[in-house]
Parts: sequence; C-alpha cells; structure tokens
Amino acid sequence: MDRTQKEELVASMRSTFEETGIVVVTQYSGLTVDDMTTLRNKMREVGAGFKVTKNRLTRLALEGTAYADLSDSFTGPTAIAYADDPVGAAKVAVDFAKSNDKLIVVGGAMPGTVLDADGVKSLASMPSLDESRAKLVGLLQAPATKIAAVLQAPAGQLARVFGAYSDKGEAA
Repeated sequence: MDRTQKEELVASMRSTFEETGIVVVTQYSGLTVDDMTTLRNKMREVGAGFKVTKNRLTRLALEGTAYADLSDSFTGPTAIAYADDPVGAAKVAVDFAKSNDKLIVVGGAMPGTVLDADGVKSLASMPSLDESRAKLVGLLQAPATKIAAVLQAPAGQLARVFGAYSDKGEAA
C-alpha cells in the first residue's frame, strides 16, 4: 500500500468515525474467513459495519474525532464494528463473541463516552432503537384502543337493552 492509498484510507476512516454513533473494538485472532463473513452479514442486518483495521492508520484516523480516546485499544489483530444505532453493533458483536471464543470485545465508545468490555456488554443487553420505537408506538396505541372500546361499550349496552325489550314485547 503506497502513501496515497494510506492517506485515502485514513480520510475514509476519519469520515466514518465522524458520522457514526458507536465504535466497538474487537480482536479477531484465529477467525476463519467464513466466520468473518457471517459476522459481517449479521452486522449488515442491523445496519452496522465491520472492518478489519490497520492499527497505526486507525490511530491516525481517530485523531481529532470524538473517539480519540480509543487509540490505546488498537493492539494486535483488531477490527471495528460501527453503526448509527449504538445498541445494534454492540449486540451483534457481543452475541457473536459468546458463540465464538476467537472474537474478543475489547471495548468501544460513543461520542464523548469510552466503554470497556463490560460497558459494551451492558449496552448490548439494552433494546435496540427499532425495538424501543416499537414499544413506544405500542404504548401510544394502547390508550387509543381502550378509549374507543369504552366509548363503544355504552352504545352496545343500549342496543342489548333495546333488543331485550323487543324480545320481551314479542313474547307477550
């Protein structure tokens, strides 16, 4: 890789760091190509990316970004997971690390907050942004359905009373 390519890679990574909501740092020593492909596919499903990095170039790209404090985490064979939704990338990385001991979650960061491995695991246990939105919509819809049921109940009761009087009148 020549100097121009390295500069382009650093610029590309810097723009990624400036636009993302979370960066999860992992070590992947011993993962097969199939394992990496599976992990990348799972990351894509949640809107995240997973990229093997060159430590020195990544440290250069981190300078001046909200993730600059992560530079000490880049030792050995490292890869990063990044996404706009903080929970999705962390959840996939932690779940994959549970099933495959060759992937180790080192730590991570959100803008202004550095997380250790336990912090990333705690973040992964939270509901994702889509799950939170679905719960919120469900909570907002529930009162409306209850109000509609309450408003319809008196009319239904009145119809049953009139029906009972009409049945009583026919029987007499």
